[in-house]
Amino acid sequence: MKVSDYIVEYLIEKGITDVFGYPGGMVTHLMESFSKYSEQISAHLTYHEQGAAFAACGYAQASGKPGVAYATSGPGATNLITGICDAFFDSIPTVFITGQVNTFESRGQYIVRQRGFQETDIVSMVAPVTKYAQYVESADKIKYYLDYAFAEAISGRMGPVLLDIPMNVFRAEIDSDMLQGTILQNRFVSREKVNKAAEMLKTALDNAEHPCCLIGNGVKITNTQQAVKDFCHKFHIPMVTSMIAFDAVSEDSQNYGFVGAYGDRAANFVVAKSDLVITIGSRLDVRQVGAKRENFAPDSQIVRFDVDEGELEYRVHENEISIQANMQETCQVLKHIEDYCDYDYSTWVQICDVIKKELSVVDKRTTAELVKRVSHNFPENAVVTTDVGQNQVWVAQSAELKKGQKVLFSGGHGAMGYSLPAAIGAYYASGKPVVCVTGDGGLQMNIQELQFIKREKIPVKIVVLNNDALGMIRHFQEMYFEGNYYQTKPSGGYSAPDFRRVAEAYGIRSVRYDMNSLPDMASGFADDLPLLVEVMINEDTYVFPKLEFGKPNQDQEPLLNRELYDRLMQLGDTEMKKKKFLGGGQNK
Repeated sequence: MKVSDYIVEYLIEKGITDVFGYPGGMVTHLMESFSKYSEQISAHLTYHEQGAAFAACGYAQASGKPGVAYATSGPGATNLITGICDAFFDSIPTVFITGQVNTFESRGQYIVRQRGFQETDIVSMVAPVTKYAQYVESADKIKYYLDYAFAEAISGRMGPVLLDIPMNVFRAEIDSDMLQGTILQNRFVSREKVNKAAEMLKTALDNAEHPCCLIGNGVKITNTQQAVKDFCHKFHIPMVTSMIAFDAVSEDSQNYGFVGAYGDRAANFVVAKSDLVITIGSRLDVRQVGAKRENFAPDSQIVRFDVDEGELEYRVHENEISIQANMQETCQVLKHIEDYCDYDYSTWVQICDVIKKELSVVDKRTTAELVKRVSHNFPENAVVTTDVGQNQVWVAQSAELKKGQKVLFSGGHGAMGYSLPAAIGAYYASGKPVVCVTGDGGLQMNIQELQFIKREKIPVKIVVLNNDALGMIRHFQEMYFEGNYYQTKPSGGYSAPDFRRVAEAYGIRSVRYDMNSLPDMASGFADDLPLLVEVMINEDTYVFPKLEFGKPNQDQEPLLNRELYDRLMQLGDTEMKKKKFLGGGQNK
């Protein structure tokens, strides 16, 4: 059989139902093979390779299976790189297949820039942002490389892989029964390791009076939030999250929001007052802990569970306890503590509830209320995608999610233009209603994918929060550059079109509302047709609360009244110090 046919059959055997790509000369054999198997796997044409890459990310995030995207050599391959970076930084299992010039026209050892038309060394380019990138030099190695690539994508800290395949390898004939593959050894859970980690966590809990659990993306992408919630519920431990994991426990009464520069004030206060922070699958990057890492939970012991040893080496506190473990191992540690220990931190939870209640009346802003109202229209079990910028943070801060709803972000890479193509991938992965929330800047990055949505008539609802500005950067210019709004507002050279008319040009239904007269839109979100809703909001919008560089997380802008700030920071301290002095802690 032809190598390209073998690749498609391999994807089908792996349970992949949908892939995304763009035509090109070096992938014509692969395209022809997809057409042969169209009843078993669908190859979807996007209108830009970046759109294909983001769609593959959305497919993987919504399904848990690897997302797959393909592109031709040269500019096709390089256009995938932004999506590859997104998958790498957010641990999204993805497989990218690029075409390459025939082996006989490759530059090889010649000291020239290029021999074949559109020849580009994509493997070297993406090596730093993939778990595995390989040039497939001969047809008889295709199974080996596919096996290795898929195993790498889904093992350990998940992420992207890339196979670069010359055109003459795609069209080569092989005997599939004679191909040699590879089997990566499964990493078995060590009972000794689990017991040792459980003992370290138990020691930390024995000495804690007010612990909290910080839940990261590692919990969300492995769908293990129930195990973490069970652990926190049994011992009455408050939960906080990273921003891109905010929906993992959003409906839980013991959740106090997401931490960090744009995080919930209550969450940041809970962490600041904790004496033990248990972080699970969270990178603790600058946006989470602040520029001065020592300011994060300054009086806390930190116990970190993470599959990535490199992340653990980037310490927040010098005395933190690092436990390298995947989520299966981590869940076993938590279950071990549940089975053999008995802690009760309910008094601390009551203090956290007071903090949350006191701060609930702060930061009541029009845009926050707007996003809250919009979120009430999201259908049951909807998958929501966001772009990057103010719209993303507003969703994390203010959307009121129902149980079963999931939000997909471009987190670490922070790529504008992510939301629309990711919504496409999420729809094919889940079959659920999908809502794409974006801004006027982000939508213009991959606006061409509106044609995909029209062509396939998929029921994606697009909400454009249009402030006719690049609002996040405009805010920076206001804070640090004396209001020099160069390239971020119409007065500085930026502009946005009438998206309602753009949608009509693509043949997509569209409506426009003013932010102050937004009606109930539930019926429009409930049908099976695409819809674009443009919401006009004021140009001078802000994301608050927001942390000023160098300050501790809980002291966000606009600054709290100092009497309230001091009172919340001291809340419960006397009682807890007394318990420690008497040796009568809660952990009994």
